[in-house]
Amino acid sequence: MASSTSRPHSTALSVRVAGAADAAFIADCNVAMAFETEGKQIDAALLRDGVTGLLARPQFGFYLLAELHGEAVGTLMVTYEWSDWRNGLFWWIQSVYVVAAARRNGVYRALYDEVKQLAQQSLEPVCGFRLYVENDNRAAQQTYAALGMQRCDYQIYQQGG
Repeated sequence: MASSTSRPHSTALSVRVAGAADAAFIADCNVAMAFETEGKQIDAALLRDGVTGLLARPQFGFYLLAELHGEAVGTLMVTYEWSDWRNGLFWWIQSVYVVAAARRNGVYRALYDEVKQLAQQSLEPVCGFRLYVENDNRAAQQTYAALGMQRCDYQIYQQGG
């Protein structure tokens, strides 16, 4: 992944690749997101370890951080999936969260624009972006659709976790 400098999306909104100093904010966002979207209480200590674990392993992905007037207001994580069918990587957008007071201000759009920009700069081939969203989270679904993302024909199954 190429490194990006902070680029303003408006005079007050900027996005940058997150670092170790951002781990507590990212973990707090993930705790809030799990509760707001799924009503789940997540083990905060385990989550902090998971955030720092990814930050220490850039081969697995990265986090972006959005700042409004210099204050952290949103984050997302990108992880990688190789597609042999396409000879490229899908970048999975996960752990998306924008603090309530900053919603409807283009924060997610700025984060998504940065993901696309970083993908264009990537030395590895990026063939597309994917994400999953709770079935009942209509607001998020509308946001993703408005940015040109389309619902897939796949369902997600898992074992464990």
